[in-house]
Amino acid sequence: MKILLLGKNGQVGWELQRTLAPLGEVVAPSRADGADLARLDRLGALVAATRPDVIVNAAAYTAVDKAESEPELAFRINGEAPAELARTAAACGATLIHYSTDYVFDGSGNTPRDEAAPTGALSVYGRSKLAGEEAIRAAGCRHIIFRTSWVYGVRGQNFARNILRLAATRDELRVIDDQIGAPTGAALIADTTALAVHALPRHPGLEGTYHLVAGGAVSWFGYARFLLEEAAARGASLKATAESIKPIPTDGYPLPARRPANSRLDVSRLEQALALRMPPWQHGLARFLDEAKGLWEEHAK
Repeated sequence: MKILLLGKNGQVGWELQRTLAPLGEVVAPSRADGADLARLDRLGALVAATRPDVIVNAAAYTAVDKAESEPELAFRINGEAPAELARTAAACGATLIHYSTDYVFDGSGNTPRDEAAPTGALSVYGRSKLAGEEAIRAAGCRHIIFRTSWVYGVRGQNFARNILRLAATRDELRVIDDQIGAPTGAALIADTTALAVHALPRHPGLEGTYHLVAGGAVSWFGYARFLLEEAAARGASLKATAESIKPIPTDGYPLPARRPANSRLDVSRLEQALALRMPPWQHGLARFLDEAKGLWEEHAK
């Protein structure tokens, strides 16, 4: 099996290099080699030259707030580039695996959404990701779309790393308490992707859209408290403690892009398809903290 991996240096892409390696030949080009989603003219040529069995697209425009001021770039990378990848995948018979987001939903209600729930993106970022989903389905290629949420990892910029950085220098943190979701590790996403890729030859009906998030749900405030409680238990020397985090509503921390209040996603379809159980969100964060000890030591200096 030959796998073309795009976005190898991102949070998920970095982990995918590890999990996909046992499954076959992984071709992971850099942007300079043509893996630049902003350059649509080069994507098709890259796929045609590689002739992969599977394309895993872990590249995306992820600057949620910045997207409000540069929608054309967001739609080119998140909407038009996946469309080009899907067209080329259909032409060469490859399966396209693509990542989307809870931001395609409007965040109403307080129950987990399944894959068939109506969408209603609130931001340019969410609408651009939804456009990518729709383009892939319309292209007719064999595909899997994984919607995920609140992604973190030791590599890259994310909420977990930011909280540890801020807690090293501030006595008090203020964190939003009325948005609910599931912190989902890049490692979990990559592990699940590898299981899906391994299953593809034996399960031709596996394609479609799936929700891929850790089990359970928590607010950003509860997420931050857990991080600092667990960091302290591991001997972290931080100025802020779990008790010094103050909950605030969304309107107390205004941002250019609107976020969904309810980011809960139902993972039962994925669990049934791959015969697995998504672990609680706390498990992945505990592993992250075991790996991230150097981060708080660095920020404390």
